[in-house]
Amino acid sequence: MNADSGAPPLAPPAQLPPEQPPPWRRVATPAGVLAAVAGAFAYVGTVDPNQPGHYPVCPLYALTGLYCPGCGGLRSAHAFAHGDLLGALHDNAAGVAAYLAFAVLWTLWTVRAARGLPVRLVLGRTPLWLLGSVLLVFTVVRNLPFGGAIRP
Repeated sequence: MNADSGAPPLAPPAQLPPEQPPPWRRVATPAGVLAAVAGAFAYVGTVDPNQPGHYPVCPLYALTGLYCPGCGGLRSAHAFAHGDLLGALHDNAAGVAAYLAFAVLWTLWTVRAARGLPVRLVLGRTPLWLLGSVLLVFTVVRNLPFGGAIRP
């Protein structure tokens, strides 16, 4: 009861859920990212990295003759854009894994955004160390004599 009027206490006002933007607006950012990635793949698919002079040389390869984890990535993207999955895997298997991981993560992002759900990707230390270790092993193996199958 209110002390001054004798009436029962007032209930707090009901909290309304925050208004959601329309679905087209919720997926605008994922659509923009997809457009940028598709544009990059279209460019690399059109301008052949196997022809010299179109793209810069990897600085690590130019200085040391060693392949970094990204070496062959443009050739891999070119082959991937042309539907040559085996050629893409040969040029840079880690790149193909990254393309597929992007596709899965982008799909999850888009579906969650369209439903109005929060999008969170939180990686702990263990997955990051595991990813770094896999890339390190990939880099070392492709620079060893028996690693010719994964060398660009």
